Amino acid sequence: MASSRALRRIALIGNSPPRLCGIATFTEHFREGFSDAFPDLAVDVYAMNDRGNRYDYPSTVVCEIGQDALADYAAAAHRINTSGADIVCVQHEYGIYGGDAGGHLLKLLDRVTAPVVVTLHTVLEQPNADQRRVMEALARRAAKLVVMAEKGRELLMAVHGIAAEHIAVVPHGVPDRPLSDGVREKALFGFDGRKVLLTFGLLSPNKGLETMIRALPAIVAAHPETLYVVLGATHPHLVAHEGEAYRERLMALAEELGVSDNVRFINAYTEQETLLDYLAATDIYVTPYLNEAQITSGTLSYAVAMGRPVVSTPYWHAVELLDPAMGRLVPFGDSIGFARALVDLLDHPERRLRMGEAAWAVGRTMVWSEFARAYVALFEEALGSQPARLFPVDRLTAIEPVGPDLTGVERLSDGCGIIQHSIFAVPDRNHGYCVDDNCRALMLMHRITGAQASRADALATIYAAFVQHAWNGARGRFRNFMGYDRGWLESEGSEDSFGRSLWSLGDTARNARRTDLKIWASHLFDQVAPHVRSLASPRTIAFVILGCDAMLDAHPAHNLATTLLRDGAARLLADYRAAARPDWRWFESVLAYDNARLPQALLRAGDRLGAPEMVAAGLETLSWLETRQVNPLGQFRAVGTDSFGRAHQDPLPFDQQPLEAWATIEAARTALDLTGDPRWAASARRAYDWYLGANDLGLPIGIPADGGCFDGLMADRVNLNQGAESVLAFQFACCAMREMAEKAGRNGGFTPADLLAS
Repeated sequence: MASSRALRRIALIGNSPPRLCGIATFTEHFREGFSDAFPDLAVDVYAMNDRGNRYDYPSTVVCEIGQDALADYAAAAHRINTSGADIVCVQHEYGIYGGDAGGHLLKLLDRVTAPVVVTLHTVLEQPNADQRRVMEALARRAAKLVVMAEKGRELLMAVHGIAAEHIAVVPHGVPDRPLSDGVREKALFGFDGRKVLLTFGLLSPNKGLETMIRALPAIVAAHPETLYVVLGATHPHLVAHEGEAYRERLMALAEELGVSDNVRFINAYTEQETLLDYLAATDIYVTPYLNEAQITSGTLSYAVAMGRPVVSTPYWHAVELLDPAMGRLVPFGDSIGFARALVDLLDHPERRLRMGEAAWAVGRTMVWSEFARAYVALFEEALGSQPARLFPVDRLTAIEPVGPDLTGVERLSDGCGIIQHSIFAVPDRNHGYCVDDNCRALMLMHRITGAQASRADALATIYAAFVQHAWNGARGRFRNFMGYDRGWLESEGSEDSFGRSLWSLGDTARNARRTDLKIWASHLFDQVAPHVRSLASPRTIAFVILGCDAMLDAHPAHNLATTLLRDGAARLLADYRAAARPDWRWFESVLAYDNARLPQALLRAGDRLGAPEMVAAGLETLSWLETRQVNPLGQFRAVGTDSFGRAHQDPLPFDQQPLEAWATIEAARTALDLTGDPRWAASARRAYDWYLGANDLGLPIGIPADGGCFDGLMADRVNLNQGAESVLAFQFACCAMREMAEKAGRNGGFTPADLLAS
């Protein structure tokens, strides 16, 4: 059967053989089932490697992802996007993916452009906070969540509040084989004349094998020919922890109970055809699992598909799949109950035969070809209802810039400072504060005018106090991160947090409305500035230059500020001359965050020092950056966070941050002030329109109604959290556009209309 015309390639993420685990087996059979039912449909496997292990994968595995290697997740996302995959299908189980509760997986899914369908192998009735967070993030990202039993759907709805229409139930796939009487297969394994009971799967204590072994004496007393076969290798994680000690304990228990001759341990991870032969040789399949919270069991599904009656404990999947026509349910840990149920079935071969036939009939509805068809229907539905993706969108008509609004900033602020992060619009106190955001907030307050000015001045004192408290004079550094309990989490922060702090002091000395804040900022600047010389980061130097330039506006005779500005600008110019090449007109071999601050700082310094070579280099680098920050429609496209560290390569567009648009507006404004060229007004407006929806997805980032701002533009959606950095960036952008329009109206030259034209 040919695949849908719209569906050509699937990216399948999960474990894969030769890794030994149930998810790996499922992934492989998933791929094979699709290949058999839809031979025109390509299935690329992206295989997870557990900690410290690598595997000799077949050619069907196109990419490996180290469990804890964040770079691998980003690289896999990039490969999926460039492969042209129509759908990303994830096999999800706790413990496969790195990070808290497997949160690293979200780093991958946030970067892929194709719709995502997630198969959940476990749904927890009582998830912890991290498990809940990750599951609900998966639900938001996925076009559809797939479970293998109705119980899974019930739990997702009751525990996580996920809508029923967002969940699909597709039973575990199974192989298709004719119903066998088992005679040939028993002879194959030397089981002639035996009544065979079988449990298979990786050996681990949660399988309840002790329950069955303790039931054997009563079973053997009634049917001495009984043979209980325990088929499967010990789980690799258990082997790593204690070797084969668990298997040896089970063997010792069988010997103690006098049934060693009636138990056969087969320590092997069998190929599918051999496994099916073992199942065909089985009279009754047994799953004595100890944990109710299991929504799927591949071993149970396979046994039913092979037409074997089942005796099982009542874990969720067994309760749902088995009815009295196919098997028996026995309470957890009840060895006497297992003995009674098994003896009864062994006593009545005709009943076993009817149960096997009923099981086999149910199994035909679950074969891999039917499984594949059900998934293709889900994939096509996901394609049909696909959310916005990273593709060209129609140009927007002109959107009026909006004025600044302190509501979003105030929502994140308390008496200590501004909180770093939020969960949607609710401040997330778990992540506390940082000096970076409080520096930005302090500078923003000086640019708020009109009816909001008194509120801004009150907040400025709070942010200034945070910056003051962050200064660690003994180390000559600013602390950065503070817990919500107001305890510092470090004795010194990054170089960039130092540079931003100095910048905020110079800015406050120049722009604060209150004289007391000007005096405070100048005083602390003089304590901090002598420690600048040990800093090396280009961005830190750029922040220092901007701070010194502001300080010189407030105090033109400030000799140290002049020296630091001159030395920093010389350093940036030297970096540019050393790193630049014909196709890469930049200060470093990479693009990262806050990129536009580097040319902005060089322009400011060149203007103040009367150094035309610095101004020329600033304009050249800003012009070059502009060519890298544009999409095919000519809209602003911020350098995505996935680009960081990619030497001499065009930037990737994923995780576009509000900070970049603000920095670009301010740098363009500086270029406009120095040159009077209206192109820079257009550049600033292009970056500002990014907030309002003139971007790759056509989705607004800024929230004019209350001054909030979402945290970024992902490959397919907006990150709906509203952290301090994002809210502040949007408010700075609104202030800058207002100020530019006001200046244009006063001075002539380009007009306010130039700022209003998209």
